[in-house]
Amino acid sequence: MTKPQGKLILGEYRRAIDDRYRLTIPTEMLESWAEPQASCMLVKQRPGCLSLWRSADWEANLETGMRVVETKWQAGRLSDRMDDVQTLGRLLSTRHRPVQLAARGRLLIPEGFREFLGVEAGAELFVVGAAVCIEIWEQNAWLDCLSSEIPRFGAILDDLSR
Repeated sequence: MTKPQGKLILGEYRRAIDDRYRLTIPTEMLESWAEPQASCMLVKQRPGCLSLWRSADWEANLETGMRVVETKWQAGRLSDRMDDVQTLGRLLSTRHRPVQLAARGRLLIPEGFREFLGVEAGAELFVVGAAVCIEIWEQNAWLDCLSSEIPRFGAILDDLSR
């Protein structure tokens, strides 16, 4: 994991996706995070959720993990785990994609990512600061996630602040 840059990204905002599948990322989230029209990485996080990362952060984290996997592969230490290696390859092939933020923090959600998010044009979404990245949530998926994670808030804060 690389050293985080800037402040924690926090906040919850409702935004609508327009008829061209564009979404405006709240300015408050981008102020300390991305340069205007920055290059970012859009990632399929979990069903109903995409995450938006600084390209450099995402690539550094991915590169670190992949270096270990490639070293093990070349040493023959993964030959008995071919199914897992193939699954990893498939997920790497489809999981993330470079995107460019347009003027005013507008993000075009690409085909394939729209379907994973589970939204149509005009849908209301939640844009949520997840400390190290920005998450884009389909409404019901966000409410389900929130209801399951809220009870753990105190324990997580206590653990991370020790």
